[in-house]
Amino acid sequence: MTDKDLYIEKARARIAQWDAEIDRMKARADEAEADAKIEYRRQVDEMRREREKAETRLKDLRDASDRAWDDVKSGFEKAWDDIASAFDNARTRYQ
Repeated sequence: MTDKDLYIEKARARIAQWDAEIDRMKARADEAEADAKIEYRRQVDEMRREREKAETRLKDLRDASDRAWDDVKSGFEKAWDDIASAFDNARTRYQ
């Protein structure tokens, strides 16, 4: 497995973790009172948007040629950090 393949697998695993967190948040929303339900759903929507951004970035990374890998990787890492931070902020606001 190449470094690129390992890197992509690591990113896929993180997205899978985010999917599980979104599912847990949705379950909480389903059990919450009406006012809290609105906030939980808003939070779930925000988390999904961030997850979709991450998936888009991962696709760009997968599609990068070997020669462009280093350039794409550095841009991906910056974007990934921003997305991860936004996702974590969204998650912790309503735990």
